Amino acid sequence: MSEQYDVIVIGGGPAGYVGAIRAAQLGLKTVCVDAFLGKDGKPALGGTCLNIGCIPSKAMLDSSKQFHNLMHGFKDHGISADNAKMDVSVMVGRKDKIVKQFSGGINALFKANKVSYLAGFGKLLPNRQVEVTAHDGSKQTIAATNVILAAGSVPIELPFAKFDNRFIVDNAGALDFASVPKRLGVIGAGVVGLELGSVWRRLGAEVTVVEALPEFLATVDTDVARVAKREFEKQGIKILLGATCSNAAIKGEEVHLRFADKDGEKTLVVDKLLVAVGRRANSSGLLADGTGVKLDERGRIQVDAHCWTGVEGVWAVGDCVRGPMLAHKGSEEGIAVAEIIAGKPGHVNLDTIPWVIYTEPEVAWVGKTEAQLKAEGIPYKTGSFPFAAIGRAVAMNETAGMVKVIAHADTDRLLGVHMVGACVSELVHEAVVAMEFHGSAEDLARICHAHPTLSEAVHEAALAVDKRAIHKVN
Repeated sequence: MSEQYDVIVIGGGPAGYVGAIRAAQLGLKTVCVDAFLGKDGKPALGGTCLNIGCIPSKAMLDSSKQFHNLMHGFKDHGISADNAKMDVSVMVGRKDKIVKQFSGGINALFKANKVSYLAGFGKLLPNRQVEVTAHDGSKQTIAATNVILAAGSVPIELPFAKFDNRFIVDNAGALDFASVPKRLGVIGAGVVGLELGSVWRRLGAEVTVVEALPEFLATVDTDVARVAKREFEKQGIKILLGATCSNAAIKGEEVHLRFADKDGEKTLVVDKLLVAVGRRANSSGLLADGTGVKLDERGRIQVDAHCWTGVEGVWAVGDCVRGPMLAHKGSEEGIAVAEIIAGKPGHVNLDTIPWVIYTEPEVAWVGKTEAQLKAEGIPYKTGSFPFAAIGRAVAMNETAGMVKVIAHADTDRLLGVHMVGACVSELVHEAVVAMEFHGSAEDLARICHAHPTLSEAVHEAALAVDKRAIHKVN
């Protein structure tokens, strides 16, 4: 007879492991099944985010930023350094050490909260049973009152640019280059492409980003995207828009990328090619016949507003369901489902999920863009303020960027807040809190902000909504 649990979680990424911990905290007998293997070939909790995504990329973004500042930025502060060098192996080793530390931390949290952990591939069977296939091929079946599917997502591979893990790579490969490539090509001007492109550009690579869409960062507010593109190009990142790729051929030690833009067919020759065209739900092999769980046309698990699949006791959260593929969104869904299972209220407001791109400058936003509001016919008013007029930003030598606040034209309720600049990944949460409490631009404008801080840009942008910013001409 299969072992019985209250909750089985398939997937040990941010949605799965967080949901498992919360379920155990609520007194539910919980097991987490996860198949991810680390660089050392051993089971590693944390999913894509911790092992080959959010955390390692931020570690390398920080390392490359320090080197870039040493080479280019510190001279403005009177700091000089001669013959500075970047040891890529040390940088990558530091990244790996951080990953291992946090993956081990999840193991410790599982033990402290009495969450069981099975390393292997989980497949949902009918009647809330799960078949677990270990990495050695052995199988066992477990069962539960509730199953949470948190299988995450995987990179989309282009048919003409298959990953070979040497010349044509995904995000994981771009985190493990042995040296700085002289020429790096990136297909896709999204979060992954821009962040990893930034890492290697700061270290000296010639970076060319090829994007099929005619607009840069189409999901970002137009004003913010315009500023971001200008700053990236200043840094030497070449951005080609409206460029459709058709073939990537490895010739010797080079990759020849063929694409077409408004001027016709062209070829880009690079040493490494990063394919970063998005991710898809990791639902392949997850569901046995007869479970009743349905997938949509994109392979995502269909769920309602509370992450219920429509099958008794079966839930799904994170990247494998609708909504943004963001670690923090998945974690909140994992918590919400665990609380619903335990008989408590659980809910995630998808309208106030913050988004961040960790480039330099950073890009962050919450809520709707101007384009979305225009399309929906919602009346609005805006106010913006540049970091160049903020004392703290000038003192930090981080003057690029701005904050833009969008409020309803009639009620003044906050509809969206968009930022590009230093530390906006932290500043955006003031807007998230205000919007969660149904705040208005007036609320932000009347809150006293410490001086001198970067947050004063949020304050002034809120004031500017009603044309009463203090430190700029309205």
